Amino acid sequence: MKILLVDDDPVFAAALVEELTGFGHALAVAEDGRAGLAAIDQDAYDAVVLDRMMPRVDGIALLERLRGDARSIPVIMLSARGQSDDKIAGLAAGADDYVVKPVEAAELHARLQAVLRGRQWTQGSSDTLRAGDIVVSPSRFRAWRDDQPLDLAKLELKLLAELVRGAGTVLTRAMLIERVWGYDFEPDTNLVDVYIRRLRQKLTAAGGDDPIRTMRGVGYMLRG
Repeated sequence: MKILLVDDDPVFAAALVEELTGFGHALAVAEDGRAGLAAIDQDAYDAVVLDRMMPRVDGIALLERLRGDARSIPVIMLSARGQSDDKIAGLAAGADDYVVKPVEAAELHARLQAVLRGRQWTQGSSDTLRAGDIVVSPSRFRAWRDDQPLDLAKLELKLLAELVRGAGTVLTRAMLIERVWGYDFEPDTNLVDVYIRRLRQKLTAAGGDDPIRTMRGVGYMLRG
């Protein structure tokens, strides 16, 4: 995997490059957000590992710039800030995952693989899914509610597709993490809750009721 590491700590960056290279990755390093944007403009990468706290252009600003330009390159955000609000801000800005420093290279390697598996998710051509007034076509990466198109990011659409498939049944957070993100472990983040919140906003933007039920302490269920 060809990875761009954007981090202003040269000691940390050098150590991470050495360790991830041992897992077969090829890494380039940008020393701050501005250099990271220039590197992404000049070359193609499979994924970006992005430090949150940097001078001039920080990780959140870089990520918002990428997503604002409709660039869908997978991004894992690294940060020493592990509070829930910090994680939500990183994920809301468009990160595919948020990892708190320090992180073992083996865990970061596993998360990179999981993110790429999630991005490669496809279905057959006759895969239209329906639940109530919600329709999802994973093969075309499109979804509708009450015949109105929904503007969903790929992982949001994938999450909605899993909820529609399991409509009327409770899906635990662990089940959704495995099916949508490809993890075989439950990460120490509220990743599912953040994406459910995004889905709810988009599903109710036109004034409809919220079709997703929270099953407290368990997971979520889409009304059938």
